[in-house]
Amino acid sequence: MAIRLLIADDHAMVRRGLQVFLATQPDIVLVGEASNGQETLDRAFELQPDVILMDLNMPVLNGIETTARLVQAQPLTKIIVLTSFADQDHVLPAIQAGAKGYLLKDIEPETLVEAIRRVHQGRVELHPDAAGLLVSHLSGSEMTHGRNDPEAIEEDMLARLTPREMEVLRHLASGKSNKEIGDSLVITEKTVKTHVSHVLDKLGFSDRTQAAIFAVKRGIGL
Repeated sequence: MAIRLLIADDHAMVRRGLQVFLATQPDIVLVGEASNGQETLDRAFELQPDVILMDLNMPVLNGIETTARLVQAQPLTKIIVLTSFADQDHVLPAIQAGAKGYLLKDIEPETLVEAIRRVHQGRVELHPDAAGLLVSHLSGSEMTHGRNDPEAIEEDMLARLTPREMEVLRHLASGKSNKEIGDSLVITEKTVKTHVSHVLDKLGFSDRTQAAIFAVKRGIGL
């Protein structure tokens, strides 16, 4: 089944360029466009896209607020931020709002298409600069207590996990649901939920997306 895609960007030339390229992809169908945040909400409600490419700097309602509202109203729709900004003031709020991808507009078209497919499958896609900012932010509280080596901090974080929790983290990095993890590890979904909770607590993350991003950056996966 084709991926239903909505483009949200206030620049017509950007929308047109994406439309022309994406039209060549047999497994992606562009179902609509929007030029501001409110229009994005309206079109998303009407069209029920699988994935939205979301600009951040839009009129009426910015991309971060639009993302937050969509995640609450339509949790099955996955959002990929596609922007020119890779600074802390944009990356962190976008991920916290619920975006599953954060990419820059200088991305190669073929790479963008692969990112759309992976996010649709449940993966997390981040530009390296965005991933670095996020991990730095998440480990910042430990750095204020006398350690300033990010690699050492991340190793300490992982050392807190049991072997089973590391297995669960690997599956989280692959975008699997609790049920899928349980089937793979031959344990109950309730047990998986407990392990996920322990992983989040030990790593200091608030949700599984942050844990998955951390794991992907560390090269932890299946």
